[in-house]
Parts: sequence; C-alpha cells; structure tokens
Amino acid sequence: MPPEPERDDIEAIAEQKLPIEPDGGNAESSSEPMFSIYSVNEKRFLIFLAGLAALFSPLSANIYYSALNTLASDFDTSLSNINLTITTYLIFQGAAPTFVGSLSDSYGRRPLYLACFVIYMIANIGLATQDTYTGLLILRMLQSTGSSGTVALASALVSDLVTSAQRGSYVSYVTMTAMVGPSFGPVIGGLLDKYLGWRAIFWFLTIFAGATFILIFVALPETCRRVVGNGSIPAPLWNTSLLSYLRLRKQRKAGIQPTSVEGIAFTKRGSPIQSLYILFDKESGIVLLYGAFFFCGFYMVQTGLPGQLQDNYGYNSLHIGLCYIPSGLGSMTAAFVMGRFLDFNFKRHAKRLGFEFSNTRQQDLRNFPIERARLEVVFPLAFAAGSTVIALGWCMEKQVFIAAPLVFLFLSTFFMSCTSSGLQTMIVDLNRDNPSSATAAMNLARCWLGAAGAAAVVPLLGVIGFGWVAVFCGGDWALMSPI
Repeated sequence: MPPEPERDDIEAIAEQKLPIEPDGGNAESSSEPMFSIYSVNEKRFLIFLAGLAALFSPLSANIYYSALNTLASDFDTSLSNINLTITTYLIFQGAAPTFVGSLSDSYGRRPLYLACFVIYMIANIGLATQDTYTGLLILRMLQSTGSSGTVALASALVSDLVTSAQRGSYVSYVTMTAMVGPSFGPVIGGLLDKYLGWRAIFWFLTIFAGATFILIFVALPETCRRVVGNGSIPAPLWNTSLLSYLRLRKQRKAGIQPTSVEGIAFTKRGSPIQSLYILFDKESGIVLLYGAFFFCGFYMVQTGLPGQLQDNYGYNSLHIGLCYIPSGLGSMTAAFVMGRFLDFNFKRHAKRLGFEFSNTRQQDLRNFPIERARLEVVFPLAFAAGSTVIALGWCMEKQVFIAAPLVFLFLSTFFMSCTSSGLQTMIVDLNRDNPSSATAAMNLARCWLGAAGAAAVVPLLGVIGFGWVAVFCGGDWALMSPI
C-alpha cells in the first residue's frame, strides 16, 4: 500500500492543475503554481463573509457596554460584579479559538463556522430568557465560546486565499468589517436597552446570527489548504456549501466530472496545543506579549468608560452608547488605512532588496526582513496610541467638555487599532503554515491579559483615577516597545 501523502503534497497536486491566472496578474511563468484559484472579486466576497462572521465577537462585547449600569441595577449587584461577566467573556474569547483554530487547520473552516454559530445562537437565547446573575455569567462564557472562534477562522481564511504581499490589505478588509461592532454595538445596545430592555440585546444578536448562519451555509465554500489545496480539489460533502453542491450536481448531470485527487488521506492533524507552541516560541512570543499589553490597555479604557461617563457627565445608557461612536469610527478608519501602509512598506523593502514579489503566488520569505517591514509601520503608531490614551484619561479625569475626550477617544482607538492590525498581520506572516493557530495564540494572550485588565479597572479607578490608569496603559506600551 503506498504511503499517504502529506498536506504539502496535497497542496502541490492541487496547485499544479491550474496554470491560468485568474487575477489578471503579472508576467510570471504560467508553469508556476497558483496560490489560489479564486478571482479578486471572489476573494473579496469570501473575505467579506469572514469579516461579517468575525463581527460577532467584538459586537457581543461592545453591545453590552451601554447596559452595564442597567444590568447592575436589575440583578441587584455591583458594577464590579457585572464587569466580571466581561472578564469571563474575555477568558473564553482567548481559550476557545485555540481549539477552533487547530480543528479548522485539520478539518476545514466551514464546519467550524457552522458549529460556532449554533453554539452562539443557543447562548443568546439562554441569555435573553434567564433571570439570575449566575446564569448571566455562565451563558456569557458560552456566548464567547461561540463567537470568538470566528476571529481565528477569518484570519485563517485570509491566509488560505492571499499571499504575504497582499495580506496587509486583505486583513484590513476583515478588520474593517469586524470593527462595525465597536462602532455601532454600544449605540444599538443603548437604544435596545432604553426602549425595549436589555433582553432585547440578546434577541437581536440571535436573529442577526441566524441570518449570517444561513448566508454562510449557502455561500461560503471550503478554503482550508489542507482540505482543498488552492481550491481545485473537490471538498468532502460536509465541507461543501449549498451553492457549490448545486453547481457540482448540475455539472454531473451535464456529464462534466469535476477534477479529483484519488487516494488522498490527511496524515497531519492540527493539535489543540499548537497555539501554546506558538505562544512560547521566542520570536512569536515577543510579538504576542506586546499585542497582549495593547489589548489589555484597550479593554481597560473601554470597560472604564461607562462608569466615568455616568459619574462625571451624568449620561444614561443611550448617551453612553453614542459616546462609543468615535471609538468605532477610529477602528474602522484604521482598518482602511493600515493595510495599505503595511503592503506599501512590504513592497518598498522588496524593491530595495531586488526581491520579486507576487500577488498570486507565495514566495519563500526566509531571507526577507518581514519583521522589519511590519514593525517600521507599527512602532510610530504605538507611541502615538500611548500619547492619545494619556490625553483621553486626563480629559475624563478633569471633566473637560465632552468634545475633547471624544476626539482623543477617536485618535487613541485609531492608533491602537493600527498597531493591533500590524501585529496580527505579522504573527500570521511568522506562522504561515498554521494561520488559525497563530491567530488563536494571539487571542489567547491578549484576551487573558485583557480579562485581567477588565477585572482590575473599576477598583483601580477608585484608587488612582482614570488619568493615572491611562498613564499606566500608555507608559507600558512605550516601555515595552524596545523589546
């Protein structure tokens, strides 16, 4: 019996089948393997779907902020206890992608997408109907388990479809879609809480998730390179979208047989602890640690804002939600701008070194200074993020007219999101063979540190105030940047 081929063999077989250039690319030899069979517009559509799915993790976190004070009142508990539901949400937001990512690297993206949404919808129905603080705490963990895996899946899908030369821009498309959550989540949450009650928040999420589940079931094909190579290998039935299945059935009725690869078995499986290997890798671990401190500071600011806006400015849940709009707009603007910066600097270094880059074929980057190309963009933005966060903190502390802190909220979120996007792109570049596990490792590091920050911020605000909390966050980012 012949030996079973490895994953790299599968990809090689698939890539050798398509000498055509769907992206209208450049003057490269047609004999070179194509990285993906999908056209530019098809890639954009698939990545839009991935971004839409990834929206639910930040949306579920941010739509909740406007109702924190209401929940504390209805459950007759303290704001610190309600903030624990954010902490537990972040803990599971870090842990769940570790398993989702490794499973998707082995069995495909599509089955994991569908499973995540089923779990997420069940959790939201439970949250909308429960009446106890314990139920709220536990079901928020389940909600996080369902939603957070989609973030790792989105980054993995980008890695399936595009090369490093384009990754910055395409990651920004995912980030831009996902940042609708921070932009409009608190506003939607504030409106629902004020006019329909906090339970309406979870019914809204259930309906929205159901519609997205249907869209993914119908239109999202399998992209995992371990399963379908560059897209030319027919996927197993459970990895096949409804549209793909109907198209294949129509072809068979017309007597057209799809290409197939006989005798392929998958001998390499992703491990749930692959993310831990990446986390403790010397090179990747430093990037993850720095990204984790950034995320921790971001969550400390976001979690501390509702109480500050209520105490210092007398705002209700709707007004608090409206104040989060600059934060979301800053994130969306960053997603639009940062990808172009990253791709520009990548191509600048490639041109300087005489390195021939391609938008349709993945090159060997072992001799390319990918870290320098990414970090040259990241570091100036990191210092700008620290400066604007400190300015925001002291504006809130001194109760300056609300326009000033909102401007600094926009700027600080813009610079924080740019930095985070650059670090996320870099961690995938460093771990191209395990993109889901790499993103899961980043989630694990930043969410667990963010959970600690969210739990500590309210007691810390009572001791040192918002201004010094901001100094603590911005100072950490500056001090750690030389690492």
